[in-house]
Amino acid sequence: MFKEIIINAGEEETRVAVLENKLLAEVHIERAVGQRLVGNIFKGRIENVLPGMQAAFVDIGLEKNAFLYVEDALSPVKTNGQNNITDVVKKGQEIMVQIVKEPFGTKGPRVTTHLTMPGRYAVLMPTVDYVGISRRIEDEKERERLKEFARKVKPAGMGLIMRTMAEGLEEEELGQDIDVLVKLWRKILNKAKNSPAPNLIHRDLELIQRILRDVFDPEVNRLIVDARHEYEKIIELLDLSAPHLKCKVILEEHDNIFWEYGLEQELEKALLRKVWLKCGGYLIFDQTEALTVIDVNTGKYVGDKNLEETVLRTNMEAAAEIGRQLRLRNIGGIIIVDFIDLEKKENRQKILQVLEEEIKKDKTKANILGITPLGLVEITRKKARPSLAEVMQKPCPYCEGRGKVLSEETVGINFKNNIYEFAARTSSPTILIEAHPAVAARLIGSGGVNLKELEQRTGKRLYIRGSTAQHIEAVTMRPLYDQAGIQAGGFQPVKRGQVLEVKIEEPHVNKLNDGIARLNGFIVDIEGAGSLVGEIVPVEVSKVYRTYARAKLVKRGV
Repeated sequence: MFKEIIINAGEEETRVAVLENKLLAEVHIERAVGQRLVGNIFKGRIENVLPGMQAAFVDIGLEKNAFLYVEDALSPVKTNGQNNITDVVKKGQEIMVQIVKEPFGTKGPRVTTHLTMPGRYAVLMPTVDYVGISRRIEDEKERERLKEFARKVKPAGMGLIMRTMAEGLEEEELGQDIDVLVKLWRKILNKAKNSPAPNLIHRDLELIQRILRDVFDPEVNRLIVDARHEYEKIIELLDLSAPHLKCKVILEEHDNIFWEYGLEQELEKALLRKVWLKCGGYLIFDQTEALTVIDVNTGKYVGDKNLEETVLRTNMEAAAEIGRQLRLRNIGGIIIVDFIDLEKKENRQKILQVLEEEIKKDKTKANILGITPLGLVEITRKKARPSLAEVMQKPCPYCEGRGKVLSEETVGINFKNNIYEFAARTSSPTILIEAHPAVAARLIGSGGVNLKELEQRTGKRLYIRGSTAQHIEAVTMRPLYDQAGIQAGGFQPVKRGQVLEVKIEEPHVNKLNDGIARLNGFIVDIEGAGSLVGEIVPVEVSKVYRTYARAKLVKRGV
């Protein structure tokens, strides 16, 4: 597999893309505002102890208190499921904790007392006596060698986990990495001893440094960076930690290297709800705070043999793409995949095998819990940092995260009563109603039939103006007391015989040969302009009505 890392070091944000065989597999984004908190170590103070939740809230100096669950406050050897949080911590107690989960929405960060300090080849666990080996190292002899080495060099009472990049390395190189971690831990202890609570004791590495530590290994074919100052920093760091990898670092100075490699478009696709498969099928992603549902559909793919074969191919391709999308979108929590139903059990097993193979590439812990007869697969994936969507997007201020808005028919019907009530309260003979163009068209009706009905019911003269600035679910109304105010307000912005240039926005709904232009929301119906959508043309106004005007095309120069 050809693997590369591309780094875009901007002024306001740093972005790192991991590509596998030219396909975008992972994206990491870190911004100057709202830096990553996971991995940071704090000296905090217990603010509240909640026996009913078996948890405590810890003041660590951030906007929201951190959440400490009882299992995260105990030494693993003492955990037996019967411990009470009140026996572990007390209100006002000072405690050293590490953030393991970023704050999300209204929730503060989650913390643990089981501190971990990752190096390039090992992870030091200063609060627990333990030895572990990365599950990605499969050779049993190598696992045993590393385990024996870890037992020999680890400080008394502390733990070590040997990382994947430790495989095959000499003991001297491994020992140097562990020595650095032990010295760092001593500095952290010393700072904690002399610092008040709450206080930040240790900040984890910045994004590029973490990528060099956690991702940039001998399997990576090249690392490309677009800023000289970051290139020089990378070379300096590799001089100390992995000089054999320096030859793989390339400087390509671009204004935006993501554009050069087509990654901006891929990022946009990674935020879409629908993901197309090569075969013509597609996936639908519906993401909530705790649960993500992925639906698999055959789409345009009809196959060429039989239904089972068509469904199997779609599901197999979907399984591989789902594994990639989970990493790319950084989706965590519970994930439910609704694969298309298959008759044969062996075919369902093939889908799981493909999914498991793709999940193995994921450094974030994920578990596949099997497939049901209905074709549903449940996956759990650790959620330590915000998803790509949470980093790059925010809830829509209009639909507030619903993903849907009221239709123009619903808004038009609902606001009829509002218009009646407003008309009854005002003494003005004329009312201006502003609405989204689609809603305005619904209120006016074909040939103005709905407008006439509204005027008869209210006993008022109504001006209905469409405005693209108006939210589709909102209609505003205000009284107009004289004809001069109507003209000054631009509610009839054109006069008969006036020649002006307008942009044709769309064909007329009923008269397709005509085109529609708008001036401050006022509709101009232009005869014979239906094929000129997008063009700016000169027109002469022939008739002016209250809600729209008619015009004719004029030859340029006339």
